[in-house]
Amino acid sequence: MKKYIDRNRLYTGWGVLVIALVFSWAAVSCEKQDLDRTFQGPYFVRFTDSTLTFKESRTTPVAIRVHNVGPVLSQPITVNYTVSGTAREGRDYTLPDTKGTVIIPANKSFGEIPVKLINNANNILESQSLTFTLTGVQPSSLQVGFGKDNIVGRRFTLTIQDDCLFGGLYTGTQVIGGRTYGVKDVEVTSTDCKEYTLNNWNINSPLFSFNAEKPTLRFIDNGDNTITIPAQVNALLGSTDTLRGNGAWNPRDKKITLIVQAKVKLSATLDTTLTFTQTYTPQ
Repeated sequence: MKKYIDRNRLYTGWGVLVIALVFSWAAVSCEKQDLDRTFQGPYFVRFTDSTLTFKESRTTPVAIRVHNVGPVLSQPITVNYTVSGTAREGRDYTLPDTKGTVIIPANKSFGEIPVKLINNANNILESQSLTFTLTGVQPSSLQVGFGKDNIVGRRFTLTIQDDCLFGGLYTGTQVIGGRTYGVKDVEVTSTDCKEYTLNNWNINSPLFSFNAEKPTLRFIDNGDNTITIPAQVNALLGSTDTLRGNGAWNPRDKKITLIVQAKVKLSATLDTTLTFTQTYTPQ
C-alpha cells in the first residue's frame, strides 16, 4: 500500500515552525536590546531626603545628607549649596564653618551638613523653615540633581518647630542612700506650654522595677520659676496611691528640680508618704 503525504498538514507544520522562529528571533532581539540599555550617565549628586521636621529642643545636630548617585570615586566630591528660608541663623540654628560647601569624602557615597538647632524657648508654638539648594559640584563629570531641569534631589527643606520652655530631653538624677542614680533621654513635652508631661520619673524608685517601667508625671509651670505637681494617680501604681508635689526651674542652667510625694497605701488602715527629690538636666 502506498503512503500519501498530506500537503495541508505539511504546509501547516512549516507555518508553525516559521512562526515559532519569528517569535524566537523577536524575543532574542528584544532581550539583546534590553541588555544594551545600560545607564551611560551622567551620574549626579542629590539630597537623600526632600523634607525633615524637628523640634528646636533637639540637642544633637540634624544631619542633612547629600549622596553621590553613582560609582564611588577615589577622590573627594565638593558640593556647593545655598540656604534660604524663614529661620534665622544664630537665633534658630547654626551651620558649620564650611557653610555653603559639603564634602563627600574619597571612597565614600555620603556627605553631611550638620545643622545645630537653637532652643530660644519663648513659648511661642510656631515653626520656621530652611531650604537648601545644591548649586554646583566638582569634579565636573558629575551633575547636580536629575530629571527635567535637574530638579529632583536638588532641594531640601528643614522645618524647625518651636518648643515650650521646658520641652526637650533631660537626664534625670536622684540620690538614694548616698549614691546618685541617673536615667537618660527623659522627655518633657507640652501642648500649651503650661502643663507638662515628664515621660519617666523612675530613677531607681522602689515603687517600680528599675528601668523596666516608665511612669509619667504631670507638672505645671506657675510662670515664676516654680512648679506645681497636681494630685494625680498613675496606672503603674496602686489604685489608691496618689502623687503630688512641687519644684522649681533654674533659668540659668535650665535644670528642673522636682520634689515628688507619693502617698502609698500599705493596708486598709495604714498608708505612708515617700518623698523623692529629682533633678533633670537638659541633654
